[in-house]
Amino acid sequence: MATGIPGKNAYISNSINTNISFQLNYEGKIPAEYILKTQPAKLKHVVTVDKNLKNKLIYGENLRVLSSLLKDPTVAGKVGLIYIDPPYATGSSFESRKSDHAYHDCMSGAVYLEFLRQRLILLKELLSEQGAIYVHLDENMAFPVKIIMDEIFGASIFKVQTITLF
Repeated sequence: MATGIPGKNAYISNSINTNISFQLNYEGKIPAEYILKTQPAKLKHVVTVDKNLKNKLIYGENLRVLSSLLKDPTVAGKVGLIYIDPPYATGSSFESRKSDHAYHDCMSGAVYLEFLRQRLILLKELLSEQGAIYVHLDENMAFPVKIIMDEIFGASIFKVQTITLF
């Protein structure tokens, strides 16, 4: 899934974009206003190779790291491209190439949707007016996530991206 960003003031009082007439309701859905107040992570600068570098590698819980990035005026509202490859809600465990445990993809249902929705709300605020976000999903959760993205970003700007492999 891919989408642009319609403007920074897309939320109305009930946190739902006005250009759709439906929303996805589920237990545990937190208002966007609360998500935007997520406690930021305390980031510390570890290594500087070149003071002109703009790339960052941050290790931490991503919701709090995203909240920290929103506090950085050199990042907030200036990101041109976001690509995320979240878990797929498969209920499976995965191994590394060395057959070691890598991770459990154990979230599903409302828990999974709210996990992803909270991050999408913060990611929207990081995007520039011309920015785009790509969310890499399979058929397990693509359809409910599409509805959530319509709520956050607006249904009218959704674009389908397909890749053909030879």
